[in-house]
Amino acid sequence: MTTHEHHRGMDATWTFALSATLHCLTGCAIGEVLGMIIGTALGWSEGATIALAIGLAFFFGYSLTSLPLLRAGMALGAVIPIALATDTVSIAIMEFVDNAILLAIPGAMEAGLTEAGFYAALTAAVIIAGAAALPVNRWLIARGKGHAVMHRYHTH
Repeated sequence: MTTHEHHRGMDATWTFALSATLHCLTGCAIGEVLGMIIGTALGWSEGATIALAIGLAFFFGYSLTSLPLLRAGMALGAVIPIALATDTVSIAIMEFVDNAILLAIPGAMEAGLTEAGFYAALTAAVIIAGAAALPVNRWLIARGKGHAVMHRYHTH
């Protein structure tokens, strides 16, 4: 392999990792934002709100991976291990970072739904969480794990 081919392969891995991270981040963000909005609207504690947000992030993350496979005719029993292998590490990193940031930003968890600070903190936390997961997703993909598992089931 020439140096040029090696660099092209690395670029492709980073491009694939970015695409995979954005896909995963979409499900995480839907669940995280929805969980934070519901928990805040209901006046739940920080812990209960974070638990709901994490649960919904995993639900939506796994759903975005699973639905295309199910629509393609795969059995649920075959789809579940693929979704788990594809998304678990990425979602876990994003949720850990996202919620750690929300807890660290003064007033973020106490802000109401009508306050810009609520959405600013949530947006910043989600973006930073995605950035934190990107190199890990790239590392997993380079080893045939993470989103590389799902890639085997895509038709081009």
